[in-house]
Amino acid sequence: MRNPLSDKVVTIKPSGIRKFFDIVSEMEDAISLGVGEPDFDTPWHIRDEGIYSLEKGRTFYTSNSGLKDLKIEICNYLERRIGVKYHYQDEVLVTVGGSEAIDIALRAMINPGEEVLIPQPSYVSYGPCAVLTDAVPVIINLKAENEFRLTAQELRDAITDRTKVLILPFPNNPTGAIMERKDLEEIAEVIIENDIFVISDEIYSELTYKGDHVSITCIPGMQERTVLINGFSKAYAMTGWRLGYACGPKEIIAQMTKIHQFAIMCAPTTSQYAAVEALKNGDKDVKQMREAYNQRRRYLMHAFKEMGLECFEPYGAFYVFPCIKEFGMTSEEFATRFLEEEKVAVVPGTAFGDSGEGFLRISYAYSLENLKLAIGKLNHFISRLREEKKA
Repeated sequence: MRNPLSDKVVTIKPSGIRKFFDIVSEMEDAISLGVGEPDFDTPWHIRDEGIYSLEKGRTFYTSNSGLKDLKIEICNYLERRIGVKYHYQDEVLVTVGGSEAIDIALRAMINPGEEVLIPQPSYVSYGPCAVLTDAVPVIINLKAENEFRLTAQELRDAITDRTKVLILPFPNNPTGAIMERKDLEEIAEVIIENDIFVISDEIYSELTYKGDHVSITCIPGMQERTVLINGFSKAYAMTGWRLGYACGPKEIIAQMTKIHQFAIMCAPTTSQYAAVEALKNGDKDVKQMREAYNQRRRYLMHAFKEMGLECFEPYGAFYVFPCIKEFGMTSEEFATRFLEEEKVAVVPGTAFGDSGEGFLRISYAYSLENLKLAIGKLNHFISRLREEKKA
């Protein structure tokens, strides 16, 4: 029988995050700190708007690019939060989560053989999405000594005459790293000098703990060469609503909308009505959730210091990325033993690229009670490992 599968798709590895999630889901009394999903319910007034839209029979297709009211509110939100203006008619596309936006942005921008620069450690989808467009992924290995920020020199060293797009994933999953204005200004200079484009994944923009988030679109000369991607999953605890958006130059958004039109049609109508409410009246909810995450972040940093576990201080998202190199195990080995012996699931750093070796991603999108229980088990586990090393 003829092989029914695409060789290209078969070569793509499954997500390294899901492996440990699937194991822990079958394990009694286990604690998972592996999935990047808020433990908060979607705020009630947002859910209520979704319910109301159903009660009113608003269950039809929207326009391909999204509800007019939602696109207007996205523009209002971005102007309010990052000081950048977009036109709702031709510079905004509503997508099925930020993940779809990443995929179709690459498909709209890349020709076969062109290079996409991907700083790592970073979100697991960037590389596979680049491969599916027949791009050449070029990995930039970020360094712990730079707090996992992308430096201008690292970017400059990676650029060739085939480079087309840089993916800029900050605040970062899995490291929690952020880029400040000075960092972005230096990056922007290299981008403009080399005439390349940016896909800026800012899904964690509301979850920053060191001043306000700065978007690269704020830097002079960058809005016209950047596709900004964001969504509602993280900031508004709306993961299951599957809603994101992309904003950018109208010629890019037009081609992204064409792909979206044929592949998806439109984002879920109920989710779009709920998202209008989120943007109009959700700032207080975001603030409360951000404060809770920050409390958990500070708790973890203090706990790591107490147990002597090395970890740079992250100021974004809801992840910490502690270093476990002292134990002489790979990240996969450490995470596997920790799960088997202590029934706590974390994600090996290598799930996010080879430069994640020697690190773990721990999510603090979980209750403080669960975090304290899990950290107690981590302390017990590494104390035992240190005793084994002495023996």
